[in-house]
Amino acid sequence: MGKQAAGWDKDKKNIVEPSIARLITFLFLVSFSGLFILMPLRKWFFTASRACGFRDFPMFGLEAYKRGFYFDFCMTNVAIGMLCPYMITASLFIGSAISWGIISPYLATKAGIWYPAEHSTASAGCMRSYKVFIGVSMILADGLFNFLSILSYTLCTMYRRRMQPMQGGSDDDSDTQLPFHCLNAVEQQKAMQSFDDRRRVQVFLRDHIPNSVSILCYILLSVVSTIAIPYLYPQMRPHHVAFIYLAAPVFAFCDAYGFGVTDMNLSSTYGKLAMLLVGSVVGRNNGGVIAGLVSCGIVMGTMSNSNNLMQELRTGYLTLTSPRAVFISQAIGTGLGCVINPVMFWALYKLQDGDTDVFDVPYARVYRGIAMLSTDQDGLPMHGLWLCRLFFALALALSVFRDVASRKRWWVEQYMPSTICVAIAFVVPVRIPIDMFVGSLVLFLWRCADSGKARAFSAVVASGLICGDGLGMLLSSVMSLTNARAPICIKFLSRSDNVKLDAFLATLPMS
Repeated sequence: MGKQAAGWDKDKKNIVEPSIARLITFLFLVSFSGLFILMPLRKWFFTASRACGFRDFPMFGLEAYKRGFYFDFCMTNVAIGMLCPYMITASLFIGSAISWGIISPYLATKAGIWYPAEHSTASAGCMRSYKVFIGVSMILADGLFNFLSILSYTLCTMYRRRMQPMQGGSDDDSDTQLPFHCLNAVEQQKAMQSFDDRRRVQVFLRDHIPNSVSILCYILLSVVSTIAIPYLYPQMRPHHVAFIYLAAPVFAFCDAYGFGVTDMNLSSTYGKLAMLLVGSVVGRNNGGVIAGLVSCGIVMGTMSNSNNLMQELRTGYLTLTSPRAVFISQAIGTGLGCVINPVMFWALYKLQDGDTDVFDVPYARVYRGIAMLSTDQDGLPMHGLWLCRLFFALALALSVFRDVASRKRWWVEQYMPSTICVAIAFVVPVRIPIDMFVGSLVLFLWRCADSGKARAFSAVVASGLICGDGLGMLLSSVMSLTNARAPICIKFLSRSDNVKLDAFLATLPMS
């Protein structure tokens, strides 16, 4: 009993009772800062159980199916593949082949050497952590390369425009008359022949948010959060919060770049990375579990909101909507979410009985398990930093080569995979790139058969697939709530297993 009491006292710092006031305050501190980070810059068929039905269709064979290579009939991902360029889906597929077809088998041979191999679930978790570290390092390499490229281009352009009047430049030059709002909007506007495109650029640049206001607001919110969050969660130190907010703009740029290319939000991946780093630094004795979870919440809250705002601004550009109106609408929605979401959680939390799992939250157990793992120094992946350096260098070299090939107009440029897409394939299930690849293949065959109709109706068909898949998921959720189960099971077996099954069925008496 004495040891149990001592253990309880030791773990008190890693347990926090939810408070609605604390939740609302934390969300207001975290969510709004995400609005200012980047401003300056299926079930068909029968599924009686998990392994039944055509939800997991082993189109590459059963051996590949064991490694995650299967088609799951997710029409949303198929539709996204129809909307994305061919190189995007091909790069994702290449990254999946490297990650799940080469890296995973190699890591499997290190079981018991680099990580414990006592339990299959623990081994799978360790292998997943390796690939998360590799994928994040590649994303950072490509994102930082693009960030530095844009920054250098911006500084060079501003310097040239400032030096033009000193060199006797013409006063009627439009480049010197217009303010520097974006990278090369003026040059692009000159080259555009469509009136709609010129109008979009005009509206997008007219009602912009001043960069000075965005930077000032982000700095102000960062300072307030650095002071207030340690009072809400004493396990976090002010310098931890300050470091997260200092690094958030660079990480948010990398995340938003990947989100814009692939439509996949990886803010949770960056949140897990922050959880591992902060939790390991604080340690379990000092409340590292709570510190890791809070740091994950800060990263996910800021990056998710910044990504969503970038997507809304892109939609506003296409629909001739004022960027200022989009920003104000997003701010209103963020404020409402900071109040409504904690209230809904609080209502469900108070209704939850400790002996039942009516409102089960499986991801809460997953994230707390990751946070507890981060506080144990032995739980971090062995040789993980070495692999991160290796793939960081490889991704940086690929990004540089792609940029040089694009500028030199080399023929190999059109066959170079996208670095960010290859990296994202390391942290997403392989079934997603397969679904997208199928969508691109369908679009390619459609264009070969009738290019005119494919060009006119492909976006409409993709939108219909997304809407239909959403309605199908709603119907599936309703059936799950009513505990409905399919009466039969359709399952794929190997030839040897099928022979054994036939032999077993032959022993059963006929009805």
